[in-house]
Amino acid sequence: MDKQELLKKLDKLNEPKILVIGDFGIDEMVFGNTQRISREAPVLILEHSKTKIILGTASNAAHNIATLNHGKVAALGVYGDDYYAKVLLAALNEKNINIEYMVEDKNRKTTTKTRISGSCSQSITQQIVRIDRQTTDPLSLQTETKVIKNLEKAIPNYDGIILSDYHLGFLTENVVKHAIELAKKYNKIIVADAQKDLYKYKGSTAITPNQPDCEKFIGYYLKDEQTLIKAGVDLIKNLDLQNLLITRGERGMALFENTCKEIKNYEVEAFNRKEVFDVTGAGDTVVAAFTLALCAGFTPYEAMYIGNLAASIVIRYFGCHSVSIKDLKNELENLKGEEIYEIS
Repeated sequence: MDKQELLKKLDKLNEPKILVIGDFGIDEMVFGNTQRISREAPVLILEHSKTKIILGTASNAAHNIATLNHGKVAALGVYGDDYYAKVLLAALNEKNINIEYMVEDKNRKTTTKTRISGSCSQSITQQIVRIDRQTTDPLSLQTETKVIKNLEKAIPNYDGIILSDYHLGFLTENVVKHAIELAKKYNKIIVADAQKDLYKYKGSTAITPNQPDCEKFIGYYLKDEQTLIKAGVDLIKNLDLQNLLITRGERGMALFENTCKEIKNYEVEAFNRKEVFDVTGAGDTVVAAFTLALCAGFTPYEAMYIGNLAASIVIRYFGCHSVSIKDLKNELENLKGEEIYEIS
């Protein structure tokens, strides 16, 4: 496929509806100007200048989807009975993310990462301290039951499902099992942004772990082409996957596709190695673009290519960032050559 064909095809990313299931939270960015050292303790006194709320964790994946498909996305997660619950729900709603399936749990904290940064006229803004508010215990049986009921309501209405696991206790084995079973029942694409225990996501359409997590799981380093292919084939077979996408940082991505007859493997180099300011949230962007593309009828290789393209954009920004179809088109047009990829 040439560049012009893919440019036309990008508009299809607007069509699928996606349900994001996982650990939802926000990043609270508090900024201030340094005044002096406190008399009470050897700490800086900041004069507050602004507070910015950013969608982080699974919320960032949902935000990326909403930006690409104009709000055809819903969130299924938990929030607590606290101040930040209203902030989280308002932030999701503001980005056109459907919150009707979110579940309240009065015994859990609403996941919030507060970063306090200071600056003065002679220096750049620097982070001083970070405060995390979160509950990492598995869901209670009562809350898990509510979540599974919402899974049953939501999954039939969406084309694709993303499982976004930040290991904060929401994606229990029972929740994951029901999500995968329901996805298969209704013939939906389900993709897990999986880390650590990859076996928990057995039977998914695809998983998108990074290379270090793959190495920890399989027990050996992907030091060359031979070990990379061995790992991909082993994971595809053992986890009963249709596709495996391994993100490899500056080395790009590797895709393994189970065609039933054989397991094909492809690779794509990272498009942007020079303008890397922050990789925060890049994995969320990859799984969002990859899943949307699969649901829109792109081939797995094309979906990987789109995920790689999206990631090359977001790493130029500090903090979590989302990309639009227009952003993808502009980036694609700036790539050299008409033949935009070769299968390896």
